Amino acid sequence: MSGSRRKSYRVGVIGFAHMHVNELVDRFAATGRSPIVACADTTPRTPSLTTVEGSRKANLKRALALPGAPRLYEDYRELMKAERLDVAILCPENARHAEIAAAAAEHGVHVLTEKPMASNLDGARAMADAAKKAGVKLAVNWPIAWSPAFRALKTLVADRAIGDLWEVRWRNPASLGPLAHGSLHPGDTVVSGAVSDAEKGAEWWHQAKAGGGALLDYCCYGACLSAWLMPGQATSVLGLAANLRSPYGDADDNAAMIVRFPAGLSILEASWTTVHNGGAPVLALYGTQGTIAVEGGEILIYREKGSKTPSRVEKGEPLPQGRSTIAEEFLRHLETGEPLHPLLDLPVNLATMAILDAGIRSARSGMSEPVERT
Repeated sequence: MSGSRRKSYRVGVIGFAHMHVNELVDRFAATGRSPIVACADTTPRTPSLTTVEGSRKANLKRALALPGAPRLYEDYRELMKAERLDVAILCPENARHAEIAAAAAEHGVHVLTEKPMASNLDGARAMADAAKKAGVKLAVNWPIAWSPAFRALKTLVADRAIGDLWEVRWRNPASLGPLAHGSLHPGDTVVSGAVSDAEKGAEWWHQAKAGGGALLDYCCYGACLSAWLMPGQATSVLGLAANLRSPYGDADDNAAMIVRFPAGLSILEASWTTVHNGGAPVLALYGTQGTIAVEGGEILIYREKGSKTPSRVEKGEPLPQGRSTIAEEFLRHLETGEPLHPLLDLPVNLATMAILDAGIRSARSGMSEPVERT
């Protein structure tokens, strides 16, 4: 299809609670054929008190300043009725993903939501069912999907670069949470000022009923990679979540999950209170013949017992031309029907939510909980 004949897509943005919205908006605007035509934020349970970069007020202001001056609606339902959208980008509180995705599907609008898919498995299933019923496409964006290093892991595991994979270990650390001063987020969003405890407590990130907390925010990455890389489906999860250093909110700021698979396990940790990670890799894969660590965009493969020097260092293949951003990938999928990358598609994301759901239930019950089939 020639560039002059390619279809244009009218894009609406619903929810500015998650600062990753800035990356998604920028990527679609950059295509030159998927303009942002309208925006609507959700109404938070507690009014937001801060305007630092990365806050919902700043995220919305940023989108409204785009060329073309997107229209602002006070309620997403009004937006849906008034606008003829092709695609809806959703970045509200986690607990509202399912509700808004279903509404968009009912209007015949394709849906792209930021990770995690929902705040629980029931919500994720409802989203998938609504999209199927309406005949629209639904995708979940993961920042790690745009890293050549993370993408290369599937092939390395399949080629038995470290023998049989038996453990995935993920530890995602941050200091003082998502709105920590100076923290960098996708879309080159840098939180530009200090946020007081009162201001943090007013943000959905620190509110359990809104789907906040470190478990959903950070363990989700490890759950997604585990669902994608580990052989077989997860069977059970032992989870623990605690609010250790954030008395201004009721959501967990630290969490851990041990996920059982038929022939292995995953250990997933999330922290909003880690000052320094001590040089430990965010991701490590353990196999019968070696270990893979991902550090700074590099894949370090260790095959020699006791060696501190990797046997191989790789970076992964460049992302495919014309599919190197979430906007390009999603539009290509709409136009050609070519499958989405597995990290963005429903099977992996439903399996991810099943793991997270079991982890949340376990953290509440204090017992290992079964992972429901998806």
